[in-house]
Amino acid sequence: MNLRSKLAISCAKATSTLIKKMNRGSGVTLPGYVARLIDPKILSTMSRMIREKTIVTMGTNGKTTTNSILYHALKAEGKKVIINRTGANMLNGIISAFVLATDKHGNLDADYACIEVDEIASVRVLPQLKPDCALLTNISRDQLDRFGEVDITFQKLKNAVTSVPKSTLIINCDDVLSYTLAAESKNPHVTFGINEQIFDDISRSEIRESIFCRSCGKKLDYDFFHYGQLGIYRCPNCGLERPAPDYTAEHIAFHDEVYSFEMDGMQIDSTARTPYNIYNTLSAYAALCALGAPKAHFLKMIESFDYGNNRESIFTIHGARVQLHLAKNPIGFQQKISLVLKDPKPKDVIIQINDTYQDGEDISWLWDVDFQYLADANAVTITTNGTRRHDMGLRLKYEDISCASTTDLHGTIEKLTKTGTKNLYVIVNYSGLYRTNHLLTELEKATKEGTAK
Repeated sequence: MNLRSKLAISCAKATSTLIKKMNRGSGVTLPGYVARLIDPKILSTMSRMIREKTIVTMGTNGKTTTNSILYHALKAEGKKVIINRTGANMLNGIISAFVLATDKHGNLDADYACIEVDEIASVRVLPQLKPDCALLTNISRDQLDRFGEVDITFQKLKNAVTSVPKSTLIINCDDVLSYTLAAESKNPHVTFGINEQIFDDISRSEIRESIFCRSCGKKLDYDFFHYGQLGIYRCPNCGLERPAPDYTAEHIAFHDEVYSFEMDGMQIDSTARTPYNIYNTLSAYAALCALGAPKAHFLKMIESFDYGNNRESIFTIHGARVQLHLAKNPIGFQQKISLVLKDPKPKDVIIQINDTYQDGEDISWLWDVDFQYLADANAVTITTNGTRRHDMGLRLKYEDISCASTTDLHGTIEKLTKTGTKNLYVIVNYSGLYRTNHLLTELEKATKEGTAK
């Protein structure tokens, strides 16, 4: 490592320390910016220090959970692994993950790197990381003001993976967009998919990003949809069809609020509460196989794995069961509505919608979500919150669903947990996740302390 790289690492670590001492944040993004200012090639330099393999995880839904599964699977095998665990998936956050993992001499001690990469950032990140493996969960609309329509995301990802032609792609072949990208990129690729129809009508909805063949433009025929455009498809004109996946999950069952399934001869009794996490597990396992990574402890690890990642958490407050869920785009929100309807008990629901840069300032995607199903959710109350609470309320009004709105999330949760159904769902988009998680954690702690007294 040259002197410039060492200086970049030292200054980045000093920046992180200062941010934490001043209580101005977690210090996982700005240090990367500082390091890159001093040494523009710092990421390329550090990526070469990984002893074995580097894998990147990209896609609209599921990348944080999938990346976490990969990290925990490799750690379970005794490997030393770098991860941008906070979800800081832009260039500066990724650089920070590397430089902050170094020892006092600026050296990196890591066998693997598991790096989550934002789709837009992928064009800049992949050529510097040169990953051995690039996992693509799916392609759909997300944050219209940043990504635009799905064709723009498709092209960004295609440019990124073609810049690293030796990287093996791990592709969801149920998604015609992802599968087409793999075919057009010419990278070596491995596929995963689910042959059984396991998503219910509410999850499937009518949200479709593309049901036309990207080769000839004709409308695809589907045996069935999982959700969105994912499913078993074929083109009646040019013959493009969903291939038999290299890795699949089968004998999928839902019991006691969680899923069990079989994968590569393993019977997995998971803690997954949504069927999409079966995809996340399957994709991570396919990637480990493609890397030739050890998997002796995968079954034990995955059966105790927490799929929540603070994005699906359960709290007990004043004797009430409170569930916190992240929903940041149409497909993700549809999955959460399905989860709410799987619970037949009376419930209260809070929906928080914000429009910060992190969330996406364009919230028109709310009109692509089939909220009419909430009319049958046995919801005693529905309350909207956040900077766009009135937009959310209007969306529900169009479905003839009554709701209240609040600017006092703390007070509303206190009231509902004391006098409500004792079964509360809180659904938030991205910027509200950390704050709401912290709020619910503090309320749960206060409840326990009060009970103890």
